[in-house]
Amino acid sequence: MEELQNGAALPRRGRGRRRRQPQLRDGSVLALPSRPRRIRRHRKTAAARVAALRARSLLRKASAPKVEPAAGAREALDERREPSLSAEPRPASVSLRRRVEGRPAVSRLLGTPVSLPGPRVDDAERPWDSPLQQVLAELNGIPSSRRRAARLFEWLLAPLPPDHFYRRLWEREAVLVRRQDPTYYGGLFSTADLDSMLRHEDVHFGQHLDAARYIDGRRETLNPPGRALPAAAWSLYQAGCSLRLLCPQAFSPTVWQFLAVLQEQFGSMAGSNVYLTPPNSQGFAPHYDDIEAFVLQLEGRKLWRVYRPRDPSEELALTSSPNFSQEDLGEPVLQTVLEPGDLLYFPRGFIHQAECQDGVHSLHLTLSTFQRNTWGDFLEAVLPLAVQAAIEENVEFRRGLPRDFMDYMGAQHSDSKDPRRTAFMEKVRVLVARLGHFAPVDAVADQRAKDFIHDSLPPVLTDRERALSVHGLPIRWEAGEPVNVGAQLTTETEVHMLQDGIARLVGEGGRLFLYYTVENSRVYHLEEPKCLEIYPQQADAMELLLRSYPEFVRVGDLPCDSVEDQLSLATMLYDKGLLLTKTPLVLS
Repeated sequence: MEELQNGAALPRRGRGRRRRQPQLRDGSVLALPSRPRRIRRHRKTAAARVAALRARSLLRKASAPKVEPAAGAREALDERREPSLSAEPRPASVSLRRRVEGRPAVSRLLGTPVSLPGPRVDDAERPWDSPLQQVLAELNGIPSSRRRAARLFEWLLAPLPPDHFYRRLWEREAVLVRRQDPTYYGGLFSTADLDSMLRHEDVHFGQHLDAARYIDGRRETLNPPGRALPAAAWSLYQAGCSLRLLCPQAFSPTVWQFLAVLQEQFGSMAGSNVYLTPPNSQGFAPHYDDIEAFVLQLEGRKLWRVYRPRDPSEELALTSSPNFSQEDLGEPVLQTVLEPGDLLYFPRGFIHQAECQDGVHSLHLTLSTFQRNTWGDFLEAVLPLAVQAAIEENVEFRRGLPRDFMDYMGAQHSDSKDPRRTAFMEKVRVLVARLGHFAPVDAVADQRAKDFIHDSLPPVLTDRERALSVHGLPIRWEAGEPVNVGAQLTTETEVHMLQDGIARLVGEGGRLFLYYTVENSRVYHLEEPKCLEIYPQQADAMELLLRSYPEFVRVGDLPCDSVEDQLSLATMLYDKGLLLTKTPLVLS
């Protein structure tokens, strides 16, 4: 834990914002300073404590009596189990046909925190409005946030297995998933939601909404100043402009929930834009982006053309491109019309353009992630600190350069065969190789994790998480005074973190801080980073809580020097909404 406390104050990472066409079939998938020694005050490490907790949990499960579910209940349980992903998919295509009765539900446009829509007693008989509504209800019954993220991503890619996607396609190929199910994304976002936002929310051109069109090879942005009232927005749409809604998660609880769950799957900020394009028009010029893009077709149809990077320098691009002309492009690697329920994925650096045809509008949501989340970005932060540490700790890095090095080094001597040049280059290689010994890899990883915590959306709670956290306490105002006050944690209370990945312990300036997401805004970086200071005598206990999720830990078993330290840490985390208890707290 001393390693955390001595973590250097690192600079925060910056942010900024093509072959033959394969024939597609319907229902298919196309494819720091000095490195301190780690000293623990407690003999049992956090990893050992986590292992002991899990072993204890397994013993409890093994000793519990087995109850065979009734036939109907067994079928319901079978439906909730995650399907096996062990089978290798066929490389050509995998068919998917789903038919769900009912109309797509319209997402609520409330600005207050919501819980996941939870299954009720009669859910086994309920006809869901859409596959999306069904999977969101399923997530509400999964206790682990990490498993919820994996399940939602599996649903997003279905029928393509996620392990195959990550192993063969992620960052490599454009992928098309056809579903022939227009209700698949029902309830995520709709044109009715956009219209409601324009009428009831404080939406402004430029800040929340862009109006753009692409005519005769030229892109135009036609944003008037001020608020995007329905009359102005729909007039621009009628004039042939595409409407791009930035940050729909700030207005739509369903989009917020969708992204908040998936960000844990990516380990990187998940953002989105919504695009509404009028018939027979194109809103944006051909370009590539600096994000991994998942295009979810919600309404209407749209013709997409996707091109591979033109040269190696554009592969997995770190910045978005300027607009290209049609003459800059070669043959598309993928050309297809997306219909409601379809999914299109392409990596950063893949040029793309899309247009509406046949007198039909298009509404799609683009999920974006992995912006500036590369090995290069990581090393950009590590190497300057490694050099600084090496200079301080190793005299070889402080020795003077040869007095005559300018006689054989530099561009004008690049073709020289001087042996002194060869010796100089070998010395540089040796010193660079030694830098790895001084690289503060963990400290930089902590700082990037801290940035991710700040980038993240606040968590959306399941019914269970709400009931067993501070949000579920029955305290309220009644008859002129607060009632049901007095529920407290004790040493016998069993707790674990609210969700996985909502907090990170970081050492800065010799002190420990726990950065967390629960008070983040749904608008990117609207709030400053939020943190709690963790005192040294509570550091091992905090680390145990972070690593033991989703196993419960008894407050009295937290590795602190005193009961007071155990209770003060647990109470502080519970009051902040970072912990939940195994059973509801009772009044004293």
